[in-house]
Amino acid sequence: MASITILTAIKRIIGSGGRAIAILCAALATTPLVSKAQDRYPMDWQAVAAESMEYFKALLRTDTSNPPGNETEAATYLQGLLQDEGIETELFALDPARANLVARLRGNGSKRPILVMGHTDVVGAQRENWSVDPFGAVTRDGYVYGRGSLDDKDNVTAALMLMLMLKRSEIELDRDVIFLAEAGEEGTTRFGIDYMVEQHWDEIAAEYCLAEGGEAVSFGGAVRYVKIATTEKFPMRVRLVARGTAGHGSIPRVDNAISALASAVGRLAGWQSPLRLNETTHAYFDRLADISAPQDAARYRGVADPGQQPRIERYFAENEPQHYSLLRTSVVPTMMSAGFRRNVIPTEAEATLDIRGLPDEDPEAFYRDLAGVINNPNIEIIPEGVYRPASPPSSLENEMFQALEDATGRLFPNAVTLPTMLTGATDMAQVRAQGTQCYGFGPVRTEEDVVGGGGAHGDDERILESSLLTLIQYLWYTVVEVAASEG
Repeated sequence: MASITILTAIKRIIGSGGRAIAILCAALATTPLVSKAQDRYPMDWQAVAAESMEYFKALLRTDTSNPPGNETEAATYLQGLLQDEGIETELFALDPARANLVARLRGNGSKRPILVMGHTDVVGAQRENWSVDPFGAVTRDGYVYGRGSLDDKDNVTAALMLMLMLKRSEIELDRDVIFLAEAGEEGTTRFGIDYMVEQHWDEIAAEYCLAEGGEAVSFGGAVRYVKIATTEKFPMRVRLVARGTAGHGSIPRVDNAISALASAVGRLAGWQSPLRLNETTHAYFDRLADISAPQDAARYRGVADPGQQPRIERYFAENEPQHYSLLRTSVVPTMMSAGFRRNVIPTEAEATLDIRGLPDEDPEAFYRDLAGVINNPNIEIIPEGVYRPASPPSSLENEMFQALEDATGRLFPNAVTLPTMLTGATDMAQVRAQGTQCYGFGPVRTEEDVVGGGGAHGDDERILESSLLTLIQYLWYTVVEVAASEG
């Protein structure tokens, strides 16, 4: 139904009496008095697709492997494109080779800004394990291959296009829209988000932040659900160091460091930290149940039931480890090192535990829990330090999350939006810790790609060629709804 103006309403009331009033009231109950902001700014999406693919491939061909990073090359490329359109930009660098780009479109200031982030660095690639050049931006069978195609140069390109489209459309904004292309996300955050938050927070301070961390998952060609990351676990890795008496391998010793370490790792593998749900994970399992087969739905709804939890946890651990990780702070041994000769008992043995804490976890208390489980004074727990802060889940009850849900409905009419807690970590952690409401979104991926190869950090990392445009559309519809002034 078309929008109804107040003038038209008055004319109908005067001309038709009471029946018209009833009809009008019913129409107004279901019809907005003004069109949605997105509909006031039509786009030539075919042209957007072609232009964005050009920029995307240029970024993929720029080797920003971290280490060493070299993000300045990508940042200056983006800066040139933005400045050519008259968009305000500035580079901020702790290291001249590792610059962060900030671009800003100014609104009328009646609302606080929106920050859109994408990191320009990528993890390294072992070329011998790829079927194509990892920095060649090769298109094949409907996919674009390249290191960073999913993590995170797709989001960088989407944010770039958002800024260009907003500028060209001359949209009046209630709030500033800020684009941050940050360095160092892949393990060296002091050059990127830490530097920006600690030294240049005023340049990126915002009410809302949109960044990586989500995805739209398709089954049989149709998107079934869209994951929006509203919180994330945080890394709190430790080293276990077992110490004993060195000696000849032919003489057993009760304080053998390797035996002690193996026992400690075994104890931790058999231990479960306490199960805790938060607003995000409650909503995630509830909404997932609504679109799942009856047996799966019953399991997802039973997660909050203490009587069903032991059975469900066992099932998750064996069949859905991602869901198992959503329930607790996880402890996973990832590295072990000991000895230098087969006939020598070493003095020390060491293991690394990759611990991912729930947003409300207290690291020091958790380390004490680990010591109690290990129960061996000859094993030292050495924390590596928490380099991403814990932060509470962002709200599901605000205009930004509603806009994300609206964008889901617009692009994928039969899909549901799932608020998600990331088991990994992103630069949103530092921004969320400042009080900003942060949400992670991402491209369309097939069910086969999600469970198979070609993902972020993997060999032959790839993205559906068509999903780059969809990603841009999703960001566009969301930001315009929340930032554009009313028509």
